[in-house]
Amino acid sequence: MNKKVIAALAMMSVFSTYASAAALRVAADAVPHSEILNHIKQTDKKLDLNVIELNGNLNANELLARGDVDANYFQHVPYLRDQEKALGETFSVVATVHIEPLGIYSHKVKSLKDLPDGAQVAVPNNVTNLSRALYLLQANGLLKLNSTRANTLVTSADITDNPHHLKIIEVEAPQLPRALDDAQLAIINGNYALQAGLVPSKDALALEQAKDNPYANVLVTTPKLAKDPRILELAKDLESKQTAEFINQHYRGSVIPVHQ
Repeated sequence: MNKKVIAALAMMSVFSTYASAAALRVAADAVPHSEILNHIKQTDKKLDLNVIELNGNLNANELLARGDVDANYFQHVPYLRDQEKALGETFSVVATVHIEPLGIYSHKVKSLKDLPDGAQVAVPNNVTNLSRALYLLQANGLLKLNSTRANTLVTSADITDNPHHLKIIEVEAPQLPRALDDAQLAIINGNYALQAGLVPSKDALALEQAKDNPYANVLVTTPKLAKDPRILELAKDLESKQTAEFINQHYRGSVIPVHQ
């Protein structure tokens, strides 16, 4: 073997060692995702985590596709699949962690029984969470859809019976807590409810059920990094009993671990 080949192999070995030892960059929503990751950061000293909190201007799947981060933790699989189609990318799910139950909230009524006819209902405007919101309204007897399967996407066009003449208003998901000042109801994702100071297990008039819920939040990376030791270590931590205990103790039913 000549000296140039030996030198090249040596450089590759150094690079590989450096890459595997580098901090793992994970993009995550502030609540609860970053909080859960920072808990792991404190408890697993073998894992060097760089948690990058997302804001409304950042698309974590675009960051991952560009190589700006190594993984992200903020989304459920139906949303991820829509993103793959939109971006023309393929990603890998490496851990299934928790469910953030979608909730129905109000500043204007104390019970769904008090909801007036013609009430305005603010719902998320992205396809998957709009579908979840409509199924939640159906589960609580407020309307009927042409489907009862939660993994089948629906829109307002699929409403077959609206006895209360509800006015469905689509809103950017992060803005839904603000919609509570105007609409009679707002159906809010768990993370945005928590960020707004709401306690889903206490403040919601109704919550999604965890059983058979297809919207568990997942750790996502690229196929190239799916077997990276750092990714595998984080996936193990996120699905651990210790993390489930942290979620249960810290969020008290507002976030539900998949692996109990």
